[in-house]
Amino acid sequence: MQVAISVRHGSISDDVQEYIIRKSEKLLTYFERVTAINVTVEFVDDRVRVEVLVDAEHKHNFVAHDDGDTTIPTFDGALARMEHQIRKYKEKVQDHRR
Repeated sequence: MQVAISVRHGSISDDVQEYIIRKSEKLLTYFERVTAINVTVEFVDDRVRVEVLVDAEHKHNFVAHDDGDTTIPTFDGALARMEHQIRKYKEKVQDHRR
């Protein structure tokens, strides 16, 4: 599994990149079939927009994004939304009563 970080209209420090990679890899604890994670950080007019794209096996793609003032809390918000989506999908798949 690989984590790709792309930044538009600005730059982020190495510490922030390591933080994003470390936190993104924790998505594997919720869903083991994740093949790639793409994180896009975009700086627009003193605002930060973070988008997290998760590719999973069997053509399942998840998208979450968040807007904020600083990079790390905005990324945490987008990651929380992604965790919620993945947990909800996994519960739906594992529901044997359907």
